[in-house]
Amino acid sequence: QLQLVESGGNLVQPGGSLRLSCVASGFTLDHYSMNWFRQAPGKEREGVSCISTTNNTFHGDSVAGRFTISRDFTKKTVHLQMNSLKPEDTATYYCYADTSPSTWGQGIQVTVSS
Repeated sequence: QLQLVESGGNLVQPGGSLRLSCVASGFTLDHYSMNWFRQAPGKEREGVSCISTTNNTFHGDSVAGRFTISRDFTKKTVHLQMNSLKPEDTATYYCYADTSPSTWGQGIQVTVSS
């Protein structure tokens, strides 16, 4: 069974940092590109960051320079390091694997507020 489980979401003040983790099971992590998406209330789900099978990384314009995606093959985990957080980063964050069929995590809440 393909599964992704996110952790690390929390309430944080503007300017703070969080690290999200996504643990994969049921498939080999290094065979697939991995992504983080987010969805804020009333808005469409948007792509945040992606890491390819060759470890090339891509980030959306709104998070470039602040967020970093990485993967730990030994722990079958993908991380999203989020620095200099802003209130507009508040959203539910989802981990996604480009498996067939595709696999989504259950989502985890990140709230940036003073």
